[in-house]
Amino acid sequence: MSKQLKTKKLIKPTTKIETLIHLIKRSRGATISELQKATGWQAHSVRGAISGTLRKKLGLAVTIDETEKRGRFYCISQPSDIGASP
Repeated sequence: MSKQLKTKKLIKPTTKIETLIHLIKRSRGATISELQKATGWQAHSVRGAISGTLRKKLGLAVTIDETEKRGRFYCISQPSDIGASP
């Protein structure tokens, strides 16, 4: 077995949620179509993952913005205070 093949077996593949987070954390964010292409999910599944997993479970502050050129896109603006004690 080659060294390259052994190395590939040791690397843990990233999850689709990690892929969503990585794309949304970019300074320019990500559109629904970009997120669909990266995950292979339908639009309603991407929106559900953003709402349920990223916002509610992980407490990330995901915002929606819109430009004329790009249309609607999602960004992680700042850490959320969800779950923080007063």
